[in-house]
Amino acid sequence: MKRFKRIFKTFCLSLACLCTLPSMAQEQSVNPMDSIEIGLITCSPHEEIYSLYGHSALRYHDLRTDYDVAFNWGVFNFDTPHFVLRFVFGLTDYELAPVPFKDFCKYYQHWGSMVTEQVLNLTPEEKARIALALQNNLKPENRTYRYNYFYDNCSTRPRDMIERNLTGELVYKDLPDQTPTYRQMVGEHTRNHPWATVGNDLLLGIKADFKTDRRQQEFLPENLFRSFSGAQIYAYGEYRPLVKETRQIVKPGVQIIERDFIFTPIECGIMLMVLALLILLLEWKRKTVFRWWDALLMLLQGLAGIILFLMIFSQHPTTSINLQLLLLNPIPLFFIWKVIKGRKTVYWQILVGMTCLFLIGGLWQHYAEGMYFVALCLLTRYWSNIRYTRK
Repeated sequence: MKRFKRIFKTFCLSLACLCTLPSMAQEQSVNPMDSIEIGLITCSPHEEIYSLYGHSALRYHDLRTDYDVAFNWGVFNFDTPHFVLRFVFGLTDYELAPVPFKDFCKYYQHWGSMVTEQVLNLTPEEKARIALALQNNLKPENRTYRYNYFYDNCSTRPRDMIERNLTGELVYKDLPDQTPTYRQMVGEHTRNHPWATVGNDLLLGIKADFKTDRRQQEFLPENLFRSFSGAQIYAYGEYRPLVKETRQIVKPGVQIIERDFIFTPIECGIMLMVLALLILLLEWKRKTVFRWWDALLMLLQGLAGIILFLMIFSQHPTTSINLQLLLLNPIPLFFIWKVIKGRKTVYWQILVGMTCLFLIGGLWQHYAEGMYFVALCLLTRYWSNIRYTRK
Protein backbone atom coordinates (compact mmCIF):
# COMPACT_ATOMS: atom_id res chain seq x y z
CA MET A 1 0.00 0.00 0.00
CA LYS A 2 2.85 2.43 0.84
CA ARG A 3 4.51 1.69 -2.48
CA PHE A 4 1.20 2.30 -4.30
CA LYS A 5 0.78 5.65 -2.52
CA ARG A 6 4.33 6.65 -3.45
CA ILE A 7 3.81 5.71 -7.10
CA PHE A 8 0.44 7.50 -7.17
CA LYS A 9 1.99 10.61 -5.61
CA THR A 10 4.77 10.64 -8.19
CA PHE A 11 2.24 10.18 -11.00
CA CYS A 12 0.14 13.09 -9.78
CA LEU A 13 3.19 15.31 -9.45
CA SER A 14 4.37 14.33 -12.94
CA LEU A 15 0.93 15.18 -14.32
CA ALA A 16 1.02 18.53 -12.57
CA CYS A 17 4.47 19.22 -14.01
CA LEU A 18 3.33 18.33 -17.51
CA CYS A 19 0.44 20.75 -17.18
CA THR A 20 2.32 23.54 -15.41
CA LEU A 21 5.73 23.70 -17.07
CA PRO A 22 4.55 24.34 -20.63
CA SER A 23 2.26 27.16 -19.58
CA MET A 24 5.10 28.69 -17.61
CA ALA A 25 7.44 28.42 -20.53
CA GLN A 26 4.94 29.86 -23.01
CA GLU A 27 4.00 32.70 -20.72
CA GLN A 28 7.55 33.58 -19.87
CA SER A 29 8.69 33.46 -23.48
CA VAL A 30 6.86 36.82 -23.70
CA ASN A 31 7.30 38.10 -20.14
CA PRO A 32 10.58 38.05 -18.20
CA MET A 33 10.85 35.04 -15.91
CA ASP A 34 12.16 37.02 -12.99
CA SER A 35 10.34 34.84 -10.50
CA ILE A 36 11.82 31.59 -11.83
CA GLU A 37 15.08 30.11 -10.57
CA ILE A 38 16.73 27.04 -12.05
CA GLY A 39 19.62 25.53 -10.15
CA LEU A 40 21.95 22.55 -10.20
CA ILE A 41 21.60 20.57 -6.98
CA THR A 42 24.62 18.64 -5.69
CA CYS A 43 24.26 16.17 -2.82
CA SER A 44 27.30 14.88 -1.00
CA PRO A 45 27.74 11.10 -0.60
CA HIS A 46 26.27 9.10 2.24
CA GLU A 47 26.80 5.56 3.42
CA GLU A 48 24.16 3.73 1.41
CA ILE A 49 26.03 1.73 -1.26
CA TYR A 50 24.15 3.40 -4.13
CA SER A 51 24.91 6.89 -2.74
CA LEU A 52 28.64 6.58 -2.14
CA TYR A 53 29.30 8.79 -5.16
CA GLY A 54 26.87 11.64 -4.47
CA HIS A 55 23.92 12.82 -6.53
CA SER A 56 22.81 15.63 -8.84
CA ALA A 57 19.40 17.05 -9.77
CA LEU A 58 17.83 20.16 -11.26
CA ARG A 59 15.71 22.51 -9.14
CA TYR A 60 12.86 24.49 -10.72
CA HIS A 61 11.60 27.12 -8.29
CA ASP A 62 8.91 29.76 -8.91
CA LEU A 63 9.45 32.37 -6.18
CA ARG A 64 6.06 33.91 -6.89
CA THR A 65 3.92 30.78 -6.54
CA ASP A 66 6.38 28.71 -4.46
CA TYR A 67 6.22 25.92 -7.03
CA ASP A 68 9.41 24.13 -5.99
CA VAL A 69 10.43 20.81 -7.55
CA ALA A 70 13.64 18.78 -7.85
CA PHE A 71 13.93 16.91 -11.15
CA ASN A 72 15.73 13.72 -10.28
CA TRP A 73 17.24 11.42 -12.94
CA GLY A 74 18.33 8.88 -10.33
CA VAL A 75 15.05 7.05 -9.68
CA PHE A 76 15.16 3.27 -9.93
CA ASN A 77 13.21 0.32 -8.59
CA PHE A 78 15.45 -1.91 -6.49
CA ASP A 79 12.69 -4.56 -6.47
CA THR A 80 12.98 -5.04 -10.23
CA PRO A 81 13.70 -8.73 -10.94
CA HIS A 82 17.46 -9.41 -11.10
CA PHE A 83 18.23 -5.74 -10.38
CA VAL A 84 21.82 -6.33 -9.22
CA LEU A 85 22.56 -8.63 -12.15
CA ARG A 86 21.08 -6.15 -14.61
CA PHE A 87 23.09 -3.32 -13.03
CA VAL A 88 26.35 -5.27 -13.33
CA PHE A 89 25.71 -5.93 -17.02
CA GLY A 90 24.67 -2.35 -17.76
CA LEU A 91 21.02 -3.18 -18.40
CA THR A 92 19.48 -0.99 -15.70
CA ASP A 93 16.77 1.51 -16.58
CA TYR A 94 16.52 4.70 -14.54
CA GLU A 95 13.93 7.44 -14.96
CA LEU A 96 13.30 11.12 -14.40
CA ALA A 97 10.92 11.90 -11.57
CA PRO A 98 9.78 15.25 -10.14
CA VAL A 99 10.03 15.39 -6.35
CA PRO A 100 8.86 18.20 -4.03
CA PHE A 101 12.07 19.96 -3.14
CA LYS A 102 11.38 19.88 0.60
CA ASP A 103 10.96 16.09 0.49
CA PHE A 104 14.10 15.79 -1.61
CA CYS A 105 16.12 17.72 0.99
CA LYS A 106 14.62 15.85 3.94
CA TYR A 107 15.88 12.56 2.52
CA TYR A 108 19.49 13.75 2.32
CA GLN A 109 19.24 15.53 5.65
CA HIS A 110 18.23 12.21 7.21
CA TRP A 111 21.44 10.61 5.91
CA GLY A 112 23.66 13.52 6.93
CA SER A 113 24.43 14.62 3.36
CA MET A 114 25.07 18.22 2.43
CA VAL A 115 22.84 19.68 -0.29
CA THR A 116 24.17 22.62 -2.31
CA GLU A 117 22.44 24.64 -5.02
CA GLN A 118 24.15 26.55 -7.82
CA VAL A 119 21.54 29.03 -9.06
CA LEU A 120 22.08 29.38 -12.79
CA ASN A 121 22.50 32.77 -14.44
CA LEU A 122 20.01 32.23 -17.27
CA THR A 123 18.07 34.51 -19.57
CA PRO A 124 14.25 34.27 -19.72
CA GLU A 125 14.51 32.47 -23.06
CA GLU A 126 16.97 29.92 -21.67
CA LYS A 127 14.72 29.26 -18.67
CA ALA A 128 11.76 28.76 -20.98
CA ARG A 129 13.67 26.29 -23.14
CA ILE A 130 14.77 24.28 -20.10
CA ALA A 131 11.17 24.25 -18.84
CA LEU A 132 9.98 22.86 -22.18
CA ALA A 133 12.85 20.34 -22.20
CA LEU A 134 11.85 19.12 -18.74
CA GLN A 135 8.24 18.84 -19.84
CA ASN A 136 9.27 16.79 -22.86
CA ASN A 137 11.58 14.59 -20.75
CA LEU A 138 8.70 13.85 -18.35
CA LYS A 139 6.57 12.25 -21.07
CA PRO A 140 6.14 8.50 -20.51
CA GLU A 141 8.02 7.66 -23.70
CA ASN A 142 11.02 9.84 -22.68
CA ARG A 143 11.35 9.65 -18.91
CA THR A 144 13.06 6.23 -18.82
CA TYR A 145 16.64 5.86 -20.01
CA ARG A 146 19.32 3.18 -20.06
CA TYR A 147 21.60 4.11 -17.19
CA ASN A 148 25.37 3.95 -17.61
CA TYR A 149 27.45 4.66 -14.53
CA PHE A 150 30.27 6.51 -16.30
CA TYR A 151 28.61 8.00 -19.37
CA ASP A 152 24.89 8.56 -18.80
CA ASN A 153 23.77 9.10 -15.22
CA CYS A 154 22.13 11.53 -12.79
CA SER A 155 25.06 13.95 -13.18
CA THR A 156 25.52 13.96 -16.95
CA ARG A 157 21.76 14.26 -17.69
CA PRO A 158 21.20 17.70 -16.09
CA ARG A 159 24.53 18.92 -17.47
CA ASP A 160 23.55 17.95 -21.02
CA MET A 161 20.09 19.51 -20.67
CA ILE A 162 21.56 22.81 -19.51
CA GLU A 163 24.19 22.88 -22.26
CA ARG A 164 21.66 22.11 -25.01
CA ASN A 165 19.33 24.96 -24.03
CA LEU A 166 21.77 27.83 -23.63
CA THR A 167 21.71 30.68 -26.13
CA GLY A 168 25.46 30.74 -26.48
CA GLU A 169 28.38 28.43 -25.79
CA LEU A 170 29.31 27.16 -22.36
CA VAL A 171 33.01 27.79 -21.75
CA TYR A 172 34.65 25.96 -18.90
CA LYS A 173 37.49 27.39 -16.87
CA ASP A 174 40.86 25.73 -17.28
CA LEU A 175 41.45 23.65 -14.17
CA PRO A 176 44.79 22.41 -12.85
CA ASP A 177 45.99 19.34 -14.70
CA GLN A 178 44.04 16.58 -13.02
CA THR A 179 43.77 13.36 -14.98
CA PRO A 180 42.65 10.66 -12.56
CA THR A 181 41.46 7.35 -13.93
CA TYR A 182 37.90 6.09 -13.52
CA ARG A 183 39.23 3.49 -11.09
CA GLN A 184 40.95 6.12 -8.94
CA MET A 185 37.84 8.29 -8.77
CA VAL A 186 35.60 5.36 -7.85
CA GLY A 187 38.13 4.08 -5.31
CA GLU A 188 38.27 7.46 -3.61
CA HIS A 189 34.55 7.21 -2.86
CA THR A 190 34.69 3.61 -1.61
CA ARG A 191 37.81 4.06 0.53
CA ASN A 192 35.80 3.36 3.71
CA HIS A 193 34.34 0.20 2.17
CA PRO A 194 37.28 -2.00 1.10
CA TRP A 195 35.10 -4.89 -0.08
CA ALA A 196 33.13 -2.55 -2.34
CA THR A 197 36.47 -1.36 -3.71
CA VAL A 198 37.54 -4.95 -4.38
CA GLY A 199 34.25 -5.67 -6.14
CA ASN A 200 34.69 -2.63 -8.38
CA ASP A 201 38.34 -3.42 -9.10
CA LEU A 202 37.50 -7.00 -10.02
CA LEU A 203 34.84 -5.97 -12.53
CA LEU A 204 36.64 -2.97 -14.04
CA GLY A 205 39.10 -3.71 -16.80
CA ILE A 206 42.13 -2.00 -18.24
CA LYS A 207 40.07 0.84 -19.79
CA ALA A 208 39.24 2.04 -16.28
CA ASP A 209 42.96 2.80 -15.83
CA PHE A 210 43.13 5.30 -18.69
CA LYS A 211 43.45 8.96 -17.75
CA THR A 212 40.27 11.03 -18.03
CA ASP A 213 39.54 14.58 -19.14
CA ARG A 214 37.31 17.15 -17.44
CA ARG A 215 34.13 16.10 -19.21
CA GLN A 216 34.61 12.41 -18.42
CA GLN A 217 35.20 13.29 -14.77
CA GLU A 218 31.79 14.96 -14.58
CA PHE A 219 30.04 11.63 -14.10
CA LEU A 220 30.68 12.41 -10.43
CA PRO A 221 28.39 15.17 -9.07
CA GLU A 222 31.18 16.86 -7.12
CA ASN A 223 33.23 17.24 -10.31
CA LEU A 224 30.27 18.71 -12.18
CA PHE A 225 29.81 21.17 -9.32
CA ARG A 226 33.46 22.20 -9.66
CA SER A 227 33.18 22.60 -13.43
CA PHE A 228 30.04 24.76 -13.16
CA SER A 229 31.64 26.98 -10.51
CA GLY A 230 34.08 28.50 -12.98
CA ALA A 231 32.08 28.15 -16.23
CA GLN A 232 30.93 31.09 -18.33
CA ILE A 233 28.33 31.48 -21.08
CA TYR A 234 29.61 33.17 -24.23
CA ALA A 235 26.84 34.77 -26.27
CA TYR A 236 26.62 37.82 -28.54
CA GLY A 237 30.29 38.64 -27.98
CA GLU A 238 30.01 38.76 -24.20
CA TYR A 239 30.73 36.44 -21.29
CA ARG A 240 28.53 35.94 -18.26
CA PRO A 241 29.08 33.50 -15.37
CA LEU A 242 26.98 30.35 -15.51
CA VAL A 243 26.39 30.36 -11.75
CA LYS A 244 24.73 33.41 -10.27
CA GLU A 245 24.76 32.27 -6.65
CA THR A 246 25.80 29.23 -4.62
CA ARG A 247 23.70 28.25 -1.62
CA GLN A 248 24.03 25.60 1.04
CA ILE A 249 20.50 24.23 1.38
CA VAL A 250 21.25 21.41 3.85
CA LYS A 251 24.22 21.47 6.17
CA PRO A 252 26.36 18.31 6.44
CA GLY A 253 25.34 16.04 9.30
CA VAL A 254 26.87 13.14 11.17
CA GLN A 255 27.38 9.93 9.20
CA ILE A 256 28.13 6.58 10.79
CA ILE A 257 30.60 4.45 8.82
CA GLU A 258 29.89 0.77 9.30
CA ARG A 259 32.68 -1.69 8.59
CA ASP A 260 31.89 -4.13 5.80
CA PHE A 261 33.53 -7.24 7.26
CA ILE A 262 35.75 -8.11 10.19
CA PHE A 263 38.71 -8.80 7.87
CA THR A 264 39.93 -6.58 5.04
CA PRO A 265 40.60 -8.03 1.58
CA ILE A 266 44.36 -7.80 2.08
CA GLU A 267 44.08 -9.66 5.40
CA CYS A 268 42.05 -12.38 3.72
CA GLY A 269 44.67 -12.60 0.97
CA ILE A 270 47.43 -13.04 3.54
CA MET A 271 45.47 -15.75 5.37
CA LEU A 272 44.89 -17.56 2.08
CA MET A 273 48.61 -17.43 1.30
CA VAL A 274 49.55 -18.69 4.76
CA LEU A 275 47.09 -21.57 4.43
CA ALA A 276 48.48 -22.45 0.99
CA LEU A 277 52.03 -22.52 2.34
CA LEU A 278 51.01 -24.73 5.28
CA ILE A 279 49.32 -27.17 2.92
CA LEU A 280 52.38 -27.12 0.68
CA LEU A 281 54.58 -27.94 3.69
CA LEU A 282 52.37 -30.89 4.65
CA GLU A 283 52.43 -32.17 1.06
CA TRP A 284 56.23 -31.95 1.05
CA LYS A 285 56.44 -34.00 4.23
CA ARG A 286 53.95 -36.65 3.02
CA LYS A 287 55.10 -36.59 -0.62
CA THR A 288 51.50 -36.39 -1.81
CA VAL A 289 48.98 -33.88 -3.19
CA PHE A 290 45.87 -32.77 -1.31
CA ARG A 291 43.32 -33.15 -4.12
CA TRP A 292 40.48 -31.63 -2.10
CA TRP A 293 42.45 -28.37 -1.86
CA ASP A 294 43.09 -28.32 -5.61
CA ALA A 295 39.42 -29.04 -6.31
CA LEU A 296 38.24 -26.25 -3.99
CA LEU A 297 40.58 -23.66 -5.49
CA MET A 298 39.73 -24.66 -9.05
CA LEU A 299 36.00 -24.50 -8.32
CA LEU A 300 36.22 -21.03 -6.80
CA GLN A 301 38.57 -19.86 -9.55
CA GLY A 302 36.23 -21.15 -12.25
CA LEU A 303 33.04 -19.70 -10.75
CA ALA A 304 34.63 -16.27 -10.34
CA GLY A 305 36.00 -16.62 -13.86
CA ILE A 306 32.50 -17.16 -15.27
CA ILE A 307 31.44 -13.78 -13.88
CA LEU A 308 34.47 -11.97 -15.31
CA PHE A 309 34.03 -13.75 -18.65
CA LEU A 310 30.38 -12.67 -18.89
CA MET A 311 31.42 -9.08 -18.12
CA ILE A 312 33.09 -9.01 -21.53
CA PHE A 313 29.57 -8.74 -22.98
CA SER A 314 28.42 -6.07 -20.51
CA GLN A 315 27.27 -2.70 -21.85
CA HIS A 316 29.74 -1.05 -19.47
CA PRO A 317 32.63 -0.28 -21.84
CA THR A 318 35.27 -0.29 -19.09
CA THR A 319 34.76 -4.00 -18.36
CA SER A 320 35.39 -5.48 -21.81
CA ILE A 321 39.17 -5.99 -21.47
CA ASN A 322 40.05 -7.30 -18.02
CA LEU A 323 43.49 -8.88 -17.54
CA GLN A 324 42.31 -10.48 -14.29
CA LEU A 325 40.64 -13.01 -16.58
CA LEU A 326 44.09 -14.53 -16.97
CA LEU A 327 43.87 -15.62 -13.35
CA LEU A 328 40.13 -15.99 -12.78
CA ASN A 329 38.56 -17.79 -15.73
CA PRO A 330 36.32 -20.83 -16.42
CA ILE A 331 39.19 -23.03 -17.72
CA PRO A 332 39.77 -24.89 -14.39
CA LEU A 333 36.22 -26.27 -14.52
CA PHE A 334 37.15 -28.33 -17.60
CA PHE A 335 40.08 -30.01 -15.81
CA ILE A 336 38.79 -30.37 -12.28
CA TRP A 337 37.76 -34.04 -12.68
CA LYS A 338 41.19 -35.12 -13.92
CA VAL A 339 42.83 -33.30 -11.03
CA ILE A 340 40.52 -34.96 -8.50
CA LYS A 341 41.44 -38.35 -9.99
CA GLY A 342 45.13 -37.53 -9.71
CA ARG A 343 45.85 -37.81 -13.42
CA LYS A 344 48.49 -35.87 -15.24
CA THR A 345 47.01 -32.96 -17.15
CA VAL A 346 48.16 -30.02 -19.24
CA TYR A 347 46.14 -27.75 -16.96
CA TRP A 348 49.11 -26.99 -14.72
CA GLN A 349 51.19 -25.72 -17.65
CA ILE A 350 48.24 -23.58 -18.72
CA LEU A 351 47.89 -22.26 -15.18
CA VAL A 352 51.53 -21.24 -14.78
CA GLY A 353 51.61 -19.62 -18.23
CA MET A 354 48.47 -17.56 -17.63
CA THR A 355 49.59 -16.63 -14.12
CA CYS A 356 52.89 -15.30 -15.46
CA LEU A 357 50.99 -13.25 -18.06
CA PHE A 358 48.74 -11.98 -15.28
CA LEU A 359 51.75 -10.80 -13.28
CA ILE A 360 53.18 -9.02 -16.33
CA GLY A 361 49.79 -7.44 -17.05
CA GLY A 362 49.98 -5.73 -13.67
CA LEU A 363 52.28 -3.20 -15.34
CA TRP A 364 49.25 -1.81 -17.22
CA GLN A 365 46.17 -2.67 -15.16
CA HIS A 366 45.51 -2.10 -11.50
CA TYR A 367 44.30 -5.35 -9.93
CA ALA A 368 41.92 -5.84 -7.04
CA GLU A 369 43.55 -5.93 -3.63
CA GLY A 370 44.75 -9.41 -2.71
CA MET A 371 44.92 -10.73 -6.29
CA TYR A 372 48.69 -11.16 -6.14
CA PHE A 373 48.29 -13.44 -3.11
CA VAL A 374 45.77 -15.48 -5.11
CA ALA A 375 48.30 -15.76 -7.96
CA LEU A 376 51.07 -16.97 -5.62
CA CYS A 377 48.67 -19.44 -4.01
CA LEU A 378 47.87 -20.95 -7.42
CA LEU A 379 51.54 -21.18 -8.30
CA THR A 380 52.10 -23.37 -5.23
CA ARG A 381 49.55 -25.80 -6.71
CA TYR A 382 51.57 -25.98 -9.92
CA TRP A 383 54.74 -26.84 -8.00
CA SER A 384 53.06 -29.50 -5.87
CA ASN A 385 51.24 -31.24 -8.73
CA ILE A 386 54.21 -31.26 -11.09
CA ARG A 387 56.36 -32.75 -8.32
CA TYR A 388 54.04 -35.38 -6.84
CA THR A 389 51.60 -36.42 -9.57
CA ARG A 390 52.92 -39.69 -11.04
CA LYS A 391 50.24 -41.01 -13.38
